[in-house]
Amino acid sequence: MASLGASIALCDISVPNLEAVASECATPSLTQKVDVGSTEQVRSFVAATMQKFGRIDHVFNCAGVNPTSIPLEDTTDAYWDKLVNTNLKGVFLVTRTCLPHLKRGSSIVNVSSISGIRGSALQSVYCTTKFGLIGMSKSLALELGPRGVRVNCIAPGYIDTPSNAGIVKGGEAVERMRNGNALERLGTPEEVADVVAFLFGEESRYMNGAVVEIDGGIKMSSTTSKL
Repeated sequence: MASLGASIALCDISVPNLEAVASECATPSLTQKVDVGSTEQVRSFVAATMQKFGRIDHVFNCAGVNPTSIPLEDTTDAYWDKLVNTNLKGVFLVTRTCLPHLKRGSSIVNVSSISGIRGSALQSVYCTTKFGLIGMSKSLALELGPRGVRVNCIAPGYIDTPSNAGIVKGGEAVERMRNGNALERLGTPEEVADVVAFLFGEESRYMNGAVVEIDGGIKMSSTTSKL
């Protein structure tokens, strides 16, 4: 989006990550450390965004905690709360806080996952949050459409990111991920960003409530529980 001339307001719970992304933006940017599960921190960030830029045209909800494969009977309340607060409540808080500032022609893109479309054994909590996010997105598309605000969702598959690297164990697991889709490779963050930019743009002006899979053609036999 920055390469297209957009001014960017960035929030993350990790300051180093924020600084790294901001350094790549050629346009004005705002950075703020935020736990998206905190109402107060989200309000502070949105207020700072409005103070700096005076408007919000698009919202990209991409904060998330990646899954750990855990049997349900071994899943703790703390793990449930961590994933739900970030993956689901965070989207609710950011969207609710931004809505008063969104005018006709604005749009929202939420990041679900292929795990929001098909279940994975040992990842019931993660799948719950990602299935829920698709439901939220489709409902908001109906609610906000009459106001001229579009809401769409992306469902990435195996993307070559540092957060995914943290849950993949060894070259053998990476190879399974590559072979788990028809293109036989991992996706790149840039390929995901291209789709997001399209969903924010005029070319997608009649897309509302859509779920766009960015997975290289996941094979039905492939499940993340094997990682």
